[in-house]
Parts: sequence; C-alpha cells; structure tokens
Amino acid sequence: MGPDGGQLGVMPIEAALERARAEGLDLVEISPMAAPPVCKIMDYGKFKYEEKKKASESRRAQVTVQLKEVKLRPKTEEHDYEFKVRNMRRFLEEGNKAKVVIQFRGREITYRGQGTAILEDVANDLKDVAVVEQPARMEGRLMYMILAPTPKVAQRAREQARQAAGSAKKPPSAEKPAPASAPEAAAQEEQGATTP
Repeated sequence: MGPDGGQLGVMPIEAALERARAEGLDLVEISPMAAPPVCKIMDYGKFKYEEKKKASESRRAQVTVQLKEVKLRPKTEEHDYEFKVRNMRRFLEEGNKAKVVIQFRGREITYRGQGTAILEDVANDLKDVAVVEQPARMEGRLMYMILAPTPKVAQRAREQARQAAGSAKKPPSAEKPAPASAPEAAAQEEQGATTP
C-alpha cells in the first residue's frame, strides 16, 4: 500500500524499499502471515505516536470498578445501619461494587441468623440500584455478601464517566469582555461615581 492508502500491487521487497526511500518514508509490514505479506509505506514514528494516543484515549474512557467494603455487626444501631446503606447506595450509583461484611465477636458467632437477616435487609433496601453478585457466605468470624450495580445503573455511571472525560479534554474558553469605547467608559465612570 502506498502512503495515501492506494494499492501498489505485488512487487519485490527491493523495489518497495526503494519506493519508500524515494518518498522519505518507511516500509512497514502490516500482515506478515498473508501470502504474499502485506506492507505499507508510511512514517513509522507518526504511526507509533497515533497508536499510543489511541491507547491512552481508550484507557481514559474506561471505567474502573472499585470494591468498597462496609462492616456491620449483629448489634448495629438503626441510625448507623441507615447511614451505611445510604453510603453504599451512593457508591453503587457511581458504578462500583460493595462488599457488606458482618463481623461476629465473641459469643455473637452463635447468632448467624441475625447476620443473614441483616444482609437480606441490605439487599432489599438496595434492590433498586444493586443486584446480589455473591450471596451471603461465612468465612471464619465474618459473613459477607457482594453487591454489584444493576445494568441500568452501571450504564448510567459509564456515560457520566465518558462525559466527564470528554469535558476534561476541552480547554476552558478564555473570553475577555469587549473593551468599551471612550464615551461609554466615561458614562460608566459617571454612573459609578453617583451610585452609593
């Protein structure tokens, strides 16, 4: 292929190299497994720069999902419970996951039913924004459950992240007010002097 993307046809490698040198560009092998191999005449440095730029753009547009851990106890008060559920809701609406942990201390381990009930209450309170990704599970003295945002909430979070990335690219406009003409400036000064 030529630098403009047009087909040059099948030619020996020496002729292709000579043509690339004549145009001051490089001969780059695009598809080595094809028969015959496909090469393109291009500026290799510019090509690498464009690829790096595309990769960084795609990385910036990606949404990274975090896992927030929230600890509760079987004797957690109602106000604390509501506060933590409200924070989990906000975190899930941002497109992240939440790990709800019930921590048993001492003899509390005998009340596993209370821990299961608390986790079910959390799942019911957040069912409009979250789905249970991993149901309640015991691990030593901890019982935990993982919640993930619903597909609709996750999609909304991705769109907001894309919009934020798009607005971050645009530089703020530095518009200056138009200078006032001499008679207008004098009138503004008189008004400024007469107002208290």
